[in-house]
Amino acid sequence: METFQSEYWEQRYQEGTTRWDLGQAAPAFVSLLQSQLPPGKAAVLGSGRGYDAIAFAQYGFDVIGFDFAPAAIAEATTIAQASGSSAKFLQRNIFDLITEFPQYFHYVIEHTCFCAINPQQRQAYVQVVREILQPRGELIAIFFTHSRPGGPPFGVSSEEIKQYFETDFEILSLQPITHSVPARQGEEHFGHFRLM
Repeated sequence: METFQSEYWEQRYQEGTTRWDLGQAAPAFVSLLQSQLPPGKAAVLGSGRGYDAIAFAQYGFDVIGFDFAPAAIAEATTIAQASGSSAKFLQRNIFDLITEFPQYFHYVIEHTCFCAINPQQRQAYVQVVREILQPRGELIAIFFTHSRPGGPPFGVSSEEIKQYFETDFEILSLQPITHSVPARQGEEHFGHFRLM
């Protein structure tokens, strides 16, 4: 479907119709970072304008953000440079990362990527996360658990999330987020999973 091609997302950035973009790091990530999460190498999948990646970099993480929309990468790079951030951004299709970054990252950061891909690609997404993480690596995720029809964004239930990840990951936590931005209140779950 056309919706899932990089051209579709590139057009959204060009037009400025990026309603998923909070213009800041997600509050749940900021809270986690303030709780002394040990730094490491982190991949941010579908990184958009890079606010989450920049937040992790501020806390000492070695961060690479990946997005396949050229405008997203260009804007993220500009924002990072303007703020003196060490975060780097690469234009990639996340499904191509397995060969380039096998067992490379300590963390994978997920926010609005899983909900943007075709639900038929979710198992392949799990494989990407599994393959680019080091042994015992962790997925830190904000899942969009809405029940609106259509997409993107495509909603998912907490039970479905568990079914996708529990074969390969220990579910350390999967809880509703109580301090979402107002537009997403009651529609997000915070997941912290460790590769088994």
